[in-house]
Amino acid sequence: MEKAADLQDTASLTLKFKFNPKLGIDNPVLSLAEDHNPYDPWSLERPRFCLLSKEEGKSFGFHLQQELGRAGHVVCRVDPGTSAQRQGLQEGDRILAVNNDVVEHEDYAVVVRRIRASSPRVLLTVLARHAHDVARAQLGEDAHLCPTLGPGVRPRLCHIVKDEGGFGFSVTHGNQGLFWLVLSTGGAAERAGVPPGARLLEVNGVSVEKFTHNQLTRKLWQSGQQVTLLVAGPEVEEQCRQLGLPLAAPLAEGWALPTKPRCLHLEKGPQGFGFLLREEKGLDGRPGQFLWEVDPGLPAKKAGMQAGDRLVAVAGESVEGLGHEETVSRIQAQGSCVSLTVVDPEADRFFSMVRLSPLLFSENTEAPASPQGSSSTSLVETENPSLEDTSVPSVPLGSRQCFLYPGPGGSYGFRLSCVASGPRLFISQVTPGGSAARAGLQVGDVILEVNGYPVGGQNDLDRLQQLPEAEPPLCLKLAVRSLWGLEAWIPPGAAEDWALASDQL
Repeated sequence: MEKAADLQDTASLTLKFKFNPKLGIDNPVLSLAEDHNPYDPWSLERPRFCLLSKEEGKSFGFHLQQELGRAGHVVCRVDPGTSAQRQGLQEGDRILAVNNDVVEHEDYAVVVRRIRASSPRVLLTVLARHAHDVARAQLGEDAHLCPTLGPGVRPRLCHIVKDEGGFGFSVTHGNQGLFWLVLSTGGAAERAGVPPGARLLEVNGVSVEKFTHNQLTRKLWQSGQQVTLLVAGPEVEEQCRQLGLPLAAPLAEGWALPTKPRCLHLEKGPQGFGFLLREEKGLDGRPGQFLWEVDPGLPAKKAGMQAGDRLVAVAGESVEGLGHEETVSRIQAQGSCVSLTVVDPEADRFFSMVRLSPLLFSENTEAPASPQGSSSTSLVETENPSLEDTSVPSVPLGSRQCFLYPGPGGSYGFRLSCVASGPRLFISQVTPGGSAARAGLQVGDVILEVNGYPVGGQNDLDRLQQLPEAEPPLCLKLAVRSLWGLEAWIPPGAAEDWALASDQL
């Protein structure tokens, strides 16, 4: 576990108000007092903004974990040559916000879900570890460290359809890449929500930052009868300038979009849900999970499902990049009431073109409460006298077996710790919403066997380190937590961290 920096000797670190000539405002920044050591390795800084883009078939390029015993979401690894590295994300950075949502005090699973739901582009507000520790020591845990845009002050993604007056705007420009729109009163652009004096940022998902005026004119002409523009009104420009925020597409709200994702709430009937989930390549060549054989009269059809819909989320959590088995497991884990977010082929093409996740423009995707009082079921293999599968070893009284499939990035979503006395290996952390949590693992569960091999010997750690190479599923035999009385035999600080659960994003 990471050890927090000792702040006892940093009394000279103070919060001051400095005039920032670039922003033209007085703003608080962390700085060193007059008597600081010029060789102090701590280089204090303001929050940084990292706009990450996911390349086809790849991740954003970083791993996130939650620190054990303290709040915060920490970048624990940045992969070389990825978008995360190019945009300046660094190991140890604390995630303060995802797009315009402050997440520092959110549950870890919520933060991971927000990042995945924003793919293929996400804006992260981060603060270096040392700056974060100093800020919290001086300002307290409840201090607001993260700049965000005010209510209703957001860039706009506007879809414009030509009428007899064309698109209803003309373009003026300053330096290369700086374009503003002059609207025709009552024209198509104005009706589509383009604000007066808007700056043009993107055309059909392509940045105009490096365009010449001729290139922009050609791009608009090639759009045909309709075009989707990312624009920012003067108020948005000014607020982003003062806060240092980039005018980023993931911050946008949709205006007059031609299509949106649909959230379907299904309640299982006597004949099931009434659809088939199949993995295949989509219109853009990317593999995805598609819905077919939607049976008339059954819950899926009644909820509005259409054959050929692409599944983008289960219970509001993105399934992008998940394999077929993991996606099926997530649906099954919802029990008899399932919430699915889907897009039809037209919506799939649109959001692929603008390079934004449809989940950024969806309505509430939380499933309604289950009539049984629980919206999920455990994916736990339990002893069943009628089960004749001889490949599953018997489970002694007081123990159970769990089968886990890795999530995106290969993580099973749990952390192991070991002690010198008593049962050697136990579960010290379970990532909410991860594979382990869905399989029913709980903090304190004692591991008896891993893939059929008993644990408790000297070679446990060597064997466990080989698990990432093993073929899934991972089979764990666990002792019922209450039988061991863990609190009685684990002294404070006795556990040795072995593998902190993290998520590749």
